[in-house]
Amino acid sequence: MTLTTSNVPQPFKSLSPPIMRASTVVFDSLADFARRKERQPDGYSYGVTGTPTARELERRIAELEGGAHCVVTPSGQSALMTTVMGFVRGGDHLLVSAACYGALKTFVLKWLSHFNVEVEIYPPAIGAEIERYLKPNTRMICMESPGTVTMEMPDIPAIVEVAKRHGVMTMMDNTWASPLAFRPLAHGVDFCIEAATKFFGGHSDLLVGCISMNDTDYYETLRETQSVLGQQTSPDDCFLVMRGLDTLKVRYAAQSTSTLRIATALEHHPQVSRVLFPALPSDPGHGIWKRDFSGSGCLFSIILQPAPEIAFNAFFDSLRQFAIGASWGGVHSLAAYYPAPLQADRAFSLTDQPVVRLSIGLEDTALLLQDLMGALDAFSQATTTGA
Repeated sequence: MTLTTSNVPQPFKSLSPPIMRASTVVFDSLADFARRKERQPDGYSYGVTGTPTARELERRIAELEGGAHCVVTPSGQSALMTTVMGFVRGGDHLLVSAACYGALKTFVLKWLSHFNVEVEIYPPAIGAEIERYLKPNTRMICMESPGTVTMEMPDIPAIVEVAKRHGVMTMMDNTWASPLAFRPLAHGVDFCIEAATKFFGGHSDLLVGCISMNDTDYYETLRETQSVLGQQTSPDDCFLVMRGLDTLKVRYAAQSTSTLRIATALEHHPQVSRVLFPALPSDPGHGIWKRDFSGSGCLFSIILQPAPEIAFNAFFDSLRQFAIGASWGGVHSLAAYYPAPLQADRAFSLTDQPVVRLSIGLEDTALLLQDLMGALDAFSQATTTGA
């Protein structure tokens, strides 16, 4: 029988990357199995270090970050912990910004400090003065710019210059800016952390983190750390992050524009005591932001006028366009509340007042502003009447 062209299988091509799931990786021979660890850090020896789906996501993120290597993990928090655990040992001194993600501070203070790691919290809005905090055994400086809730702006290039002179590693959580607005690796930071849960994924439906770097030895260490700690990332979530990356630039641009407009409007409202947003000229960190960053993202915080708790309840209860939730970076707007005791108890606290954090999504900007103005009216009324 003569085969026609229609009988011959044709190559399959798709714009969508394949999802390859695996726990067990199989081998062609016993010799290959015995040497399976030699396949790392890029190859495949067991599902915990990833499948081709994870490697494709890592390749794309590394390219976006301007880095040579990337390791994806199950969440942004796991990316932070994996980086610290890969390099910090008993007897080391670890410096952590007071504005870093709360779970990272909890981990180092309540766990690592009990393993003979000397943990020290330093002021968030710092630059070359970080040198005063260094010790002969300082191993790593953990940074975030701007701070998670109160938006302090450290001088990253100044900190990196000091760290390099003293042989200290640096790690930065860059989730707020994303590589579209700031590339830590280009400024000499050793490890760039992103909570891909947020901007990269973009739709509030996954948990993924990533660690990007240039040093190959660091990459090998982190791949081994990923394996030892069991930090496997779901291939399905990797696929969703890749899908999110396709729209990252347009989402980021639209959300940044809307956020700046809303933050500017709120700055002049009588019930708003202060807007914490480095993209505003009034912010203490604006000079550093303007010098180093090329975008402003979707996240900022506000401090309202002093008021009883019932007024904050009225503010949040009146919101219709904003959901109440702790995460951010997705297409839906969110509002979160950080009470006064939480601020007062924080080291180097910016304020002893409650903080309201807003993540601006892709809803109509006018509707979001209208919603916030209504919430502020409710806040004002409850402050006046006490009900």
